Amino acid sequence: MHYGIEMADESQKIIFVARRPVCDAESPGESSMSAAHTTVVRPADPTLQRALRLALLFAAIKLLLHIATNLWEAHIGYGYFRDELYYLICSRHLAWGYVDQGPIVALQAKLALLLFGKSLAGIRMLSALSGAGRVFLTGILAWSLGGRRPAQALAMIGVLMAPQYLGLDSFLSMNSTESIFWMTCLLALILILRGGSNKLWLLFGLSAGIGLLNKPSMTFFLLALLAALLITPQRKLLFNRWAAAGIALLLLITLPNLLWQIHNHWPTLEFLHNGRVENKNIKLGPITFLVTQIVNLQPVSVLIWGAGLLWLLRNPLAKNWRWLGLTYLFFLAGMMLLHAKDYYVIPIYPILFAAGGIAWEGVFANRKAVQKDRTFAFPIIETILVVAGVLVLPMSIPVLRPSTWLAYTKATGLSKISGNTENDASGPLPQFYADRFGWQEEVDQVTRIYNSLSPEEQRKVGIFGSNYGEASAINFLGRDLPFAISGHNNYWLWGPHGNTGELMIVINGASPDEMRKYYDSVQIAGRMNHPLSMPFEHRNIYLVRGRHKNIVEDWPDFKFYF
Repeated sequence: MHYGIEMADESQKIIFVARRPVCDAESPGESSMSAAHTTVVRPADPTLQRALRLALLFAAIKLLLHIATNLWEAHIGYGYFRDELYYLICSRHLAWGYVDQGPIVALQAKLALLLFGKSLAGIRMLSALSGAGRVFLTGILAWSLGGRRPAQALAMIGVLMAPQYLGLDSFLSMNSTESIFWMTCLLALILILRGGSNKLWLLFGLSAGIGLLNKPSMTFFLLALLAALLITPQRKLLFNRWAAAGIALLLLITLPNLLWQIHNHWPTLEFLHNGRVENKNIKLGPITFLVTQIVNLQPVSVLIWGAGLLWLLRNPLAKNWRWLGLTYLFFLAGMMLLHAKDYYVIPIYPILFAAGGIAWEGVFANRKAVQKDRTFAFPIIETILVVAGVLVLPMSIPVLRPSTWLAYTKATGLSKISGNTENDASGPLPQFYADRFGWQEEVDQVTRIYNSLSPEEQRKVGIFGSNYGEASAINFLGRDLPFAISGHNNYWLWGPHGNTGELMIVINGASPDEMRKYYDSVQIAGRMNHPLSMPFEHRNIYLVRGRHKNIVEDWPDFKFYF
């Protein structure tokens, strides 16, 4: 009675063939062959284990940085960002789509409120986690392309200290999560090319589908990726049943949003059209657009991601990864042609940082620190990245009080970098910071006006805000106030909420004479005038009575997709 064990080491696989002994009670037909089986054991990859540990370490640093700065920001007087307030109200009206965003950010807001309540740092926690996830994926992408610890660390430091990422990950938004979905798609394809299972196409489909629900701009990334694959030998990835299954999964996930768009007469396309014809966003020429990319990612870091792009396109060792560099070029060109906001390209850069780490690792292969696989093998550029990142941190996250920020940026010359992406004029602070001021003051004034009314008037009064920021501040920060309505974006779809216009508190930029064209009685009852808020938010708060025409009848004219 014995066991026969055959061992064969082939391509890092250990094959155990176990034959069960033949017992006397068995019939001749029930031989040992009927019980033979083969088990394939793949030994754990020690380089992956080390890469995972290193990536988790840098991700933890990123997460702790944002937790600390968000707590400090609330302490020194900065409030909710305009868009955050809007997303938080959208979380009370969950749907498969919204005029100006996908449904994921509303779910993100809902979950944040459930877990952390109205804490400013709490509602931003998931964005901070997404930023940590981007850093983590950068390290794993560097490993997947063949990089070791020096390459992984350099790439992750570049992403960790990039001003644009620091800003996007510091507040509740869909932008912080974009890289997670884009880079997961790329990682799935890279692993397939490394010999992984084609079933990873399902991961691609899942990530791409959710990514499209997060932000429709991922469509352009996927088109650029498709074009890059089709013109390279890696097109073979596309022609198998698992690729078809992954694409089918993508379409299935996004179908509810498509049906929502059809049902609501394509509001997102109308929103984009209006912004384009009304010149809502600042339009940059190709050179300025590219320079802005370099500035947003920190000028020194172009030595990493720029080297990564060259490595992907030119290095013989990267011939299987040409499609990654081409994806970036196609996507960049598309965003330039569409005059997109400069930060729309930002989600794609982690793959270039990952490749850049490998490029540096190759150039300095003879350096002792690289040969010994040390984490910080390039101390000079890594130190410069960290120091420069700290110096420009106040431009990404409001860690200085407004008065200190103004003095700091003037002394350093950073005041010339506005960071604005829209054409509206800003005040002392750039739009990204100015949009955090004036909301509580607005709510306090509206509350005062509401409390001055008789109980009977309070039961029938309505509140109207000219944009989603004004309405959302009242709906989120106000207590015991009627639901504020607006014609701006998704607020128009939510309707007038039973208001007729008989008695209204109205916040807008119209003059009293203009208001009298619509109401019998017009009284300036308050004013929004916070010195640090956006100039267009310095406006009157009216108490008006006797609208000439029922607001329900006029509701179609209130639609403002912009």
